[in-house]
Amino acid sequence: MNLADIYKISTDFKTTPKMPVLFFGHGSPMNAIEENEFVANWRKVAASLPKPKTILCISAHWITGGTAVTAMSNPRTIHDFGGFPQALFDVEYPARGNSKLAEVTAGLLTGENIHLDHQWGLDHGAWSVLKHLYPEANIPIVQLSLDAYKSPQQHYRLAKELAILRRKGILILGSGNIVHNLHLIDWPHMNKIDHAFDWARDADTKIKNLILSKDHNALQDYANLGTAVKLAVPTSDHYLPLLYILALQEDNDKLEFFNDKAVGGSLTMTSLKLS
Repeated sequence: MNLADIYKISTDFKTTPKMPVLFFGHGSPMNAIEENEFVANWRKVAASLPKPKTILCISAHWITGGTAVTAMSNPRTIHDFGGFPQALFDVEYPARGNSKLAEVTAGLLTGENIHLDHQWGLDHGAWSVLKHLYPEANIPIVQLSLDAYKSPQQHYRLAKELAILRRKGILILGSGNIVHNLHLIDWPHMNKIDHAFDWARDADTKIKNLILSKDHNALQDYANLGTAVKLAVPTSDHYLPLLYILALQEDNDKLEFFNDKAVGGSLTMTSLKLS
């Protein structure tokens, strides 16, 4: 970050008390329109938060070449899924964007191919959760993409460059799932409460224990955590947003897990708050 970026942060965003950071296991897009214990807990968490000036969201559903930051004034609601009821496609989340935060975020990040985006919008990894956190859509939102060419370690280091935003009234949240293997979902038992295959439970427990012990090196090197974790994280997209949130952890942060349950055998809704 150069002096111009430091000046821009200082003038555009006043210093505030430290904001929490959150990781949400977002699960099915249907959570946007269904009433269940998961979304009830999302609302409960939202009620515990100081009101943010803007939200910066890292979603599992925006993968790009390079790192992009949404910079439009009115991001569109993206219905990036298929096979769901029309009621889900009818959902709109008309939150405004924040071009100043987009510019500041891009300025904070070092490396090549950091760019402002005017095409994307808000994908369901963002709006399906935010619809419950802030149903009035009255908080501006900026999304940060996941660079498909970066390693977990590179993503983690990139995330650390956002640390100053926690004291500028910015709520940073990651949206994905710790255990996310859609190919192995037990569809006949989707409505069974907290149904997890043994390997899914083992992987979720192992990752939570590493989070509790603050072993971020092991969490970045998740491919070497054993067979259960390989099944739980067959692709990196839903796991990487967790690393962005953990990279922003401070020594005195209080850690809270919530929605610590499984769905469909091979998906966990495990979420966390650092404050």
